[in-house]
Amino acid sequence: MAHTSPQPAPEADRARLDRATRDLDPPFAVVDLDAFRHNAADLRRRAAGTPIRVASKSVRCRDLLGRVLGTPGFEGLMAYSLAEALWLHREGTSDDILVAYPTADRAALRALAADPAAAAAITLLVDSEEHLDHVDHVVGPHREPLRVCLELDAAWHPIPGGIAHVGPRRSPVHTPARARRFAERIVRRDGFRLVGIMAYEGQIAGLGDAPPGKPLFASALRWMQRRSAAELAERRAEAVARVRAVAPLEFVNGGGTGSIETTGAERSVTEIAAGSGLIGPTLFDAYRAFRPRPAVLYALPVVRRPSRSFATLFTGGYIASGPTGPSRAPSVHLPRGLKLTAAEGAGEVQTPVSGAAARRLRIGDRVWLRHAKAGELAERFAQYHLVEGNQLVGAVPTYRGEGMSFG
Repeated sequence: MAHTSPQPAPEADRARLDRATRDLDPPFAVVDLDAFRHNAADLRRRAAGTPIRVASKSVRCRDLLGRVLGTPGFEGLMAYSLAEALWLHREGTSDDILVAYPTADRAALRALAADPAAAAAITLLVDSEEHLDHVDHVVGPHREPLRVCLELDAAWHPIPGGIAHVGPRRSPVHTPARARRFAERIVRRDGFRLVGIMAYEGQIAGLGDAPPGKPLFASALRWMQRRSAAELAERRAEAVARVRAVAPLEFVNGGGTGSIETTGAERSVTEIAAGSGLIGPTLFDAYRAFRPRPAVLYALPVVRRPSRSFATLFTGGYIASGPTGPSRAPSVHLPRGLKLTAAEGAGEVQTPVSGAAARRLRIGDRVWLRHAKAGELAERFAQYHLVEGNQLVGAVPTYRGEGMSFG
């Protein structure tokens, strides 16, 4: 069963948001600070004492990152690019940043190697000697050591040998033996210091185990996730033990918002990555064990009434990344009783919605929507307006609003 607390009544919530933002002209995006704090507290509850490293790509707003990093239980950032990590460090957001993906950014590598403070705060991700060779080629092998984290592949191979692969296509380092061999190569090379291991079990953390209207698929998915979690716990523990015999690790990072309980239960894991659970996008509505509140919403204005049962909103085609399909489209949040149309969906210049609630909409009314993913909405808006209770309490820039884009 999902851990839930009383949710605001939909119409009361709509009235509260409309009242707080009555002086704003949509389109605009808001952060419900009460929901944001609730979600942070629920992530901390689920982690049960294991520190949470905040995944910045799911937030993309320095003010919000600072708020959550000031909350007990949250320690350090997981950036999605080296350029982003350098910027966040330069702005004083964090002095403990793990870059979650390997980098080929030559300018960023030069900047890292030339800045001792940044090099002491930022950890690069590597999964092959090619990554090490690339760094040496860009900044030269004779330098102060750069911090690196070895990525262990967390995908499930139900058939030995990798013939069947369930999970994201990430690191080629799958077995504990291969992890140790790679660790030995890292420590033998000048200019690198192995400080951590990371493994992201996307097939558990990023797939809701209760997809609506698909009971048979949901049952099969939960079976896969149980088997995968059990296999990974054993393999990760062995890999960590073998690598610790080679290098004194500072951290072992794992998981994501959807796998906090299973990842945190592993004794070899010292920290959990999470970020989407702070925001509560629609892709995280399909989990049984938890239910984040929608903390980031955006409002679109009604600009046409083509018929009694339809209203057309201005703009709104904010489609999420990933496999194309309905799950990546935004969803109408308020008022209830509206849905996107199959013929047009969410469009670049207009978004028609239909349903009984459309009959009551008038030109200029606002409709509230949710994005499918947590951080990508910040690429569409220069600022987030902050709502607390029924009051508008300020506005803060997103990455885009600070002139930054790392995609």
